[in-house]
Amino acid sequence: MAMEHIEQNVKKVLEELRGGNGYGEPVSLVAATKTRTPEEINCAIHAGIGMIGENKVQEFRDKYALIEGAERHFIGNLQTNKLKYLIGKCDLIHSVGSVHLAEEICRVAIERNTVQNILIEINLGETQKGGIPIGEADEAYGKISALAGVRVKGFMAMLPAEGELAYLASLCREMRQLFETYRAKDGDIAYLSMGMSGDYRLCLEHGSNMVRLGTCLFGERAH
Repeated sequence: MAMEHIEQNVKKVLEELRGGNGYGEPVSLVAATKTRTPEEINCAIHAGIGMIGENKVQEFRDKYALIEGAERHFIGNLQTNKLKYLIGKCDLIHSVGSVHLAEEICRVAIERNTVQNILIEINLGETQKGGIPIGEADEAYGKISALAGVRVKGFMAMLPAEGELAYLASLCREMRQLFETYRAKDGDIAYLSMGMSGDYRLCLEHGSNMVRLGTCLFGERAH
C-alpha cells in the first residue's frame, strides 16, 4: 500500500477510536505489523501509531533496530525456545496462553534482571486455538500473578471468526466481566486486548480497551 494511504488510514482509525469504548474509556491501538516492511511501519508510527505488535519472533528480531518511536508488543503464538529474543526488548507480550509459558518467561526475565509485562490469553471455546479456558482463568491468574519475573497487565482474547452477533457480544461481555473482576483486585491490570480488523467495533462496544489492527491500517496482507 502506498505510504499516503497508510497515513490516511491511521489518522482515520485514530479519529474513530478517540470516542473511546462502550464504557467511555480510552482505547489503545496496536498496529499488527505481520509481513509489513519497516518503511510501512515507520510511516504508521509517523502518522500517530504508538504501539506495534508482531506475530512472529523472527520478524520482531529482524525489524527491531529498523523501527523507532513506538512500544513493541508481541501478539502471536510463542514458543519457549524463542523467548530469548523478546524478554527485555518487548514492552508487552499479549499471547501468554499457559502457566508453563508464563513460568518460562519469568525464568528468562529473572536471568536478565527484568520484569516482563504480559497479558493472559483466554480461549473462548475454540479448541484449535491457544489460550487458557475461561473456566480456568482464576487458577491460572493465581499462579501467574505470583511469579516474580512477570507482571500481569490484563487479558487478551480472540473472538471466533464466525458466529451470531448476539453470541459474539456475549463472549465480549464475559471477557469484560473477567477483566473487571481482576482489575478491582490488582492495580496492575489495565488492558483488555480484544478486537481485530473484522470485529473491533463489536469488541469496543462491549468493553475492550485495546485493539490489534492490521488490515484496516495497512491494507490486505500479501500471503
